[in-house]
Amino acid sequence: MTKGVNILSAGMVTAVGLNCAASAAAMRGGLDGFQETDFLAADGEWQLGAPVPLPRNWVGEKRVAHLAAGAVVDALNGFQAEVRTLTVILCLAEGSRRGAPVRDPDTFARKLIEFSGLPRQTKFETVEYGRPSGFVALERAGRILRKDPNSHVLIVGADSLLTGPTIAEFIRAERLLNGNNANGFIPGEAAAALLCTGGPPTQLAMTGLGLSRELAYLYNEEKLPLRADGMTSAYREALEISGIAFDRIDYRISDLTGEAYFFKQTALSMQRLLREHRELQELWTPTECIGNVGAAAVPVMIAWALEAALKQYAPGNPVLIEASGDDGTCGAAVFFAADATAKASAA
Repeated sequence: MTKGVNILSAGMVTAVGLNCAASAAAMRGGLDGFQETDFLAADGEWQLGAPVPLPRNWVGEKRVAHLAAGAVVDALNGFQAEVRTLTVILCLAEGSRRGAPVRDPDTFARKLIEFSGLPRQTKFETVEYGRPSGFVALERAGRILRKDPNSHVLIVGADSLLTGPTIAEFIRAERLLNGNNANGFIPGEAAAALLCTGGPPTQLAMTGLGLSRELAYLYNEEKLPLRADGMTSAYREALEISGIAFDRIDYRISDLTGEAYFFKQTALSMQRLLREHRELQELWTPTECIGNVGAAAVPVMIAWALEAALKQYAPGNPVLIEASGDDGTCGAAVFFAADATAKASAA
């Protein structure tokens, strides 16, 4: 059971903005950062992607470290005192993915310290589950904050799918969106950072977290039919810990990539848990603007929810955030904004 993780601040670096405020505003307005890349798609045209406009053409691990450093600096702006008690949890690409830009987490951590100005003695942990990594990081953050309520945790998700081997792998699997394939995604890159604390609820408080695994995952060899057991279980756990029913969720943010499999998974999970008719439950999908950003997905979605709460344009309260990986890993979390966290705690 995981709850009691509060989000103090957030930072983002995406294809549509170099800080949290700009990225969230662009995604709210439906702006996208899609453009032709230097990679050839399966239809012979240039593959669309969502690269971050950086001042120099850094590549590989160094590029992703600069993305992460920008998000860290953005998140810690105004919170310099909290750096003294900081543990950083890095959310990185799954180890099985070809072309993952971060090969050695220790080397990456040293680059991040150099580029962001974090103290050299900063403690690091690493989570390598791809898109759902942020949920595993939240679980770890909860354990750290329960042991030491005065400490702080910085969750940093950083990834890029815009590498030659990664693009080649997804082209072979026919998973990229192009003129020959409508059932695909646009590869992107991004970084996001979340400054977390325990104690009383802040602007955005996690009240429940669920983790599970889908046996009928995308590449399952048994060709099992998808019933969304994994995501439904993750939803159910997050809701039960929060003490609310699915009908109480006002909106959702999902890492839907554009592939039919994941749309079906989300739809089935909702259908299996919705018990009462309700008005429209909005579904926000950052990938419509910034593409598939891999391990940065969950921190990006939470950062957007925080910004929406602070700017008071969220369509309701609470929000359920979900993500799943190609290997069947599923996660979901419920967050309440400041004006409702006290009610959730009392439920």
